Amino acid sequence: MSSPTAPGFERRLGLFQATTVNMTQMCGIGPFVTIPAMVSALQGPQAMFGWLIGAIIVVADGLVWAELGASMPGAGGTYLYLREAFQYRTGRLMPFLFVWSAVLFIPLIMSTGAIGLVQYAGYLWPALVHGNGLSGLGHVFAVGVVVLVVLALYRRIDDVGKLTSIFFVVMLVTVLGVIVAAFTHFHGSVAFGFPHDAGSKFFSGLGAGLVIAVYDYLGYNTSAYLGAEVRDPGRVIPRSIVYAILGIMGLYFLLQVGVLGVVPWQEAKNSSSVASLVLERAWGKGVAQVFTVGIIITAFASVFAGLLGGSRVPYNAARDKVFLPWFGRLHPRLHFPTAGLYAMGIITAIGSLFTLTDVISMLTTAFVLVQSIAQIVALTVLRRRQPDLPRPYKMWLYPLPSIVALAGWVYIYQAAGAKPILLSLAWLALGVIAYLLWARAERTWPFGPKEIRESFVGPAEPQGQAAA
Repeated sequence: MSSPTAPGFERRLGLFQATTVNMTQMCGIGPFVTIPAMVSALQGPQAMFGWLIGAIIVVADGLVWAELGASMPGAGGTYLYLREAFQYRTGRLMPFLFVWSAVLFIPLIMSTGAIGLVQYAGYLWPALVHGNGLSGLGHVFAVGVVVLVVLALYRRIDDVGKLTSIFFVVMLVTVLGVIVAAFTHFHGSVAFGFPHDAGSKFFSGLGAGLVIAVYDYLGYNTSAYLGAEVRDPGRVIPRSIVYAILGIMGLYFLLQVGVLGVVPWQEAKNSSSVASLVLERAWGKGVAQVFTVGIIITAFASVFAGLLGGSRVPYNAARDKVFLPWFGRLHPRLHFPTAGLYAMGIITAIGSLFTLTDVISMLTTAFVLVQSIAQIVALTVLRRRQPDLPRPYKMWLYPLPSIVALAGWVYIYQAAGAKPILLSLAWLALGVIAYLLWARAERTWPFGPKEIRESFVGPAEPQGQAAA
């Protein structure tokens, strides 16, 4: 039986580092630039409850990730889960489509971080922004940020873990600073000044609000992508996912309430740097500028953590000959997948040239079908097809969380809008064509036999040990 851990990776990330990787990726620039969008979508301070409903969906989905990640702790996350679950009927089609989609949507998530970073940098250097978007100079600045992230990731995973811990501290201080500033100048009548038709506005705008909320929670699964580099993965991966979601949910809720207690919602929905506005009104412009630097560092940390996890996704696919072969090579000395880091860095830089709204809509529809929904199905299939698969963690209240997550993802997908849905379906169709061309060349299903390989069924790797 093959080892579930790919050779070359080192298990160096413990619970604290795995949780901070998740939280740093989740709480990047997202809430600082999307609080106005959330308030605009839900038309009032009732937007604060949008974060809570979004958290219910991601907690349910996080339990899917927790079981799969604990059972199959390898590099690549969803790629592994779909490969194991769908090989019985459709061969390598589903893992191929996931990698095809992931090479697009993971960098697009990072692009939003780069765009948001430049928007807040515009508070300090107005020439970077133009109206609601970036200026030409701003786009150049965003591309430069991506290049700097790639250079920062060009190192061993234990050094990356140390950097991530530092970024986590900066992120936490920055978010807590905004929250404290808000609550030192908090006005309950402003924060809870609900319009008379708050209920109807809330439900009419809930779909658009959840697209934003779930985008802001993305990243809770980063430790699962790094499964081959996590110590004691059966224990660490589930806990890192749940702890990260609950921690970020609390921060988001406090941040939203605090902001609305300082800046009336009618004004907040039109602000491009609402956190800086709160800090300026609470503690003055000088302090606001200092904390804005912290927000910029937080955004950089988010892009850093996202490319760290995302660059591992094509690795296992290439090793299985389902993707270009050079994606399966590790740096000979630093032990990280070089091609994955370079390719996703380039796509991230290209995505930063578009508007934030367009990028969020496209990335949401790009990952829902081939990752979120397919992965929920994979968990159920694996419980039936591989009953002997070691499961250090099993989903609580199965299958209820799977049902909640599935309903939430379907609702969010249809709420994203017709254009992003059509674009995502077109990208998926191109992926099917690409797969068929590849399958014919490789003489695999449907042009050859299916290869059934249950890679994770068998004696489990000793927990807490470094990979061979």
